[in-house]
Amino acid sequence: MKTTKLLLGVLFLMGLVILPSCLDDDDYDMHLRYPNALVTVKEDAGETLFFQLDDQTTLLPVNLNSHPFGGKEVRALVNYDEVDESSGNFDKAVHINWIDSIRTKSMAPNLGDLNDEKYGDDPVEIVRDWVTIAEDGYLTLRFRTIWSNMGITHHVNLIPTNNPNNPYEVEFRHDAKGDVTGRMGDGLVAFKLDNLPDTEGETVKLKLIWNAFNGVTKSVEFDYKTRTATTGTTAVASQRSLIPLK
Repeated sequence: MKTTKLLLGVLFLMGLVILPSCLDDDDYDMHLRYPNALVTVKEDAGETLFFQLDDQTTLLPVNLNSHPFGGKEVRALVNYDEVDESSGNFDKAVHINWIDSIRTKSMAPNLGDLNDEKYGDDPVEIVRDWVTIAEDGYLTLRFRTIWSNMGITHHVNLIPTNNPNNPYEVEFRHDAKGDVTGRMGDGLVAFKLDNLPDTEGETVKLKLIWNAFNGVTKSVEFDYKTRTATTGTTAVASQRSLIPLK
């Protein structure tokens, strides 16, 4: 698998790569420099590209004529402006100024006693941020750990804990592959939650646990419900990166 994402200090500035811009640096609007939404990139049954903004709201990108990620469903950061054009069957019509995909993965299986060997147990911190959220059937996380400049690929996974008392408890696993010296930096990753039991339209508490730097297991809860069925592609994509992350 390839890599994504990104030291926080360069994450948003480097996001301006998918769509070319005719703006010169000197007159670049400040509001274009940063994302103003986190979306799921989808296609409907007729292969019309659209973005899922949250559990209810859909966006029609009127200035995109083709899928920016080869037809694959991924989570992405975008900068967009609403426009006064027909949105068809979707909620809003938007003009996409730029879009940058986030590493998007399926959950991994719980292997019991083999979890440490397979998935690692290196520490991370989960960052409270607007992009750390459970929505549209995904858990998107901004996490913080130590990165060197050696180009070593870090592996991250999300596994069910198989807690008999809570089927919606999951664990973030990080394998630094020995890359445990350097500076703190942030990464972004999104996990598809379709292996969890269907909440049948109810909102439940999704509990995330992880191994923190102080040696304790931390946890946080998210409001979560299984997303409604959407016709479209469900494969995950591999994307470019500045930080090696798998």
